[in-house]
Amino acid sequence: MTVWFAIAATAVGAYVVKLAGLLVPQGVLERPLARRLAALLPVALLAALTAQQTFAGGRALVLDARAAGLAAAAVALVLRAPFLLVIAAAVVVTAGVRAMTG
Repeated sequence: MTVWFAIAATAVGAYVVKLAGLLVPQGVLERPLARRLAALLPVALLAALTAQQTFAGGRALVLDARAAGLAAAAVALVLRAPFLLVIAAAVVVTAGVRAMTG
């Protein structure tokens, strides 16, 4: 029963958030601050998700092959490598570190 309550609460919450977005006046959405926040919010959420998936292991901080892969991707981004090369660098470094550490 608890799972169904969570599903229903999530559905209602998603509907309320969607409805609240539709009720915001157009003038508010055209302000420079709102535009800047709308542009930066997806980047911040993706960065937080990446950090959580890379460094979290339950309730402990984990530094393993994923962190090395993320560092390789960051270096490739700083060097302005194409996106597929960034992904490839992260994959190769992560796989290499996992192969070396067992």
